[in-house]
Amino acid sequence: IIRWRMSNLGTIALWSSTRTGNSTEVEDNGNRSQSRTHIYLHATWRTGSSFLGELFNQHPDVFYLYEPMWNMWQALYPGDAGSLQGAVRDMMNSLFRCDFSVLKLYAGSSNVSTSFIFGWKTNKVICSEPLCKAYKKHEIGLVQGDVCGKCHHRDIKELEKECKKYPVMVIKDVRVLDLAVLVPLMRDPAINLQIVQLFRDPRAVHNSRLKSKLALVKESIQVLRSKKQSDKYKRLLVPSNRVHRLICDNWLNDMLLVMNAPPWVKRNYMQLKYEYLVLRPVDELQRLYRFSNLTLSPAMEKFVVNMTHGQGYSSDKPFLISSRDAKEAIYAWRERLNVEQVNQVEAYFIEFHSIFPPYSGSQCLLSTFWLPTFFSEQHEVE
Repeated sequence: IIRWRMSNLGTIALWSSTRTGNSTEVEDNGNRSQSRTHIYLHATWRTGSSFLGELFNQHPDVFYLYEPMWNMWQALYPGDAGSLQGAVRDMMNSLFRCDFSVLKLYAGSSNVSTSFIFGWKTNKVICSEPLCKAYKKHEIGLVQGDVCGKCHHRDIKELEKECKKYPVMVIKDVRVLDLAVLVPLMRDPAINLQIVQLFRDPRAVHNSRLKSKLALVKESIQVLRSKKQSDKYKRLLVPSNRVHRLICDNWLNDMLLVMNAPPWVKRNYMQLKYEYLVLRPVDELQRLYRFSNLTLSPAMEKFVVNMTHGQGYSSDKPFLISSRDAKEAIYAWRERLNVEQVNQVEAYFIEFHSIFPPYSGSQCLLSTFWLPTFFSEQHEVE
């Protein structure tokens, strides 16, 4: 209990220590830059963030980047995750300003093209006119990597030029371990950073990580090398693979940060549950786009419905975005996790519930998200 209270005090101190007279006046009056919207999709691995990101990648008014910090982590491997957090923030700061020269630091060359962008073969801007004739940005539909792969590589300066044309820019990544790292960008009126934080049933996250653990080896090693929280991150390697403890701790810290934040921060922050997104896709997409200053078109409604009403669910290719059966995807953990694994995850969240229960004025999100009875038949959406 003492640990949670100390964390709470720490978040209050964070906002107090960073508050200055000039910036406070701007923030509290709400006179923040509205010329361009910058959004960061904040998630951990295996929470469905790639699907969430695709909903922005498809929108005609959005310039979207899929995990651009991947290049940094690969270049600095096996550097520890904690020491890279400041660099992650600085890189994000440059990218949101459409300054992609920062990529040269990790490319090993001053000649950087669009092919250096992680996930470029499925990026709607890179694969569409005027950079490539394979697709049109206003036409909704998944980009096929083998088709876009035939596009000519363009100089990064051309991509910067395209970036500046879009009223909304979105970055999706999983390498910000603590939302507090982004406080300077939240406070910067030129960035006016908005954050969408994605949550998912930790039992489903645990199941998904077990299925894709080989693909996440490098990421796990870098997280484990973090000196600041080494004991906590070592839980990733214990036989029970109790990564849910780490996830819950990080979620708690993020919630406390927002709970104690100024009103303008709360207005620029949105919580989204993966389960609701795939079971109520149109309603949640409307809410998401409203927050992002985007219009929901009939074509996007059709797209999100098709993506969540596919045939079956397969984790053979865990990082491939495809149409899937939403119910099968969110309930797969029931068939694939044994009783002991399920009990381990649930036990920690029940413990969390007893320490930080819902209370008037600021209901604890996690304590009511995924208790054992959450996915009873009465909660299923037809």
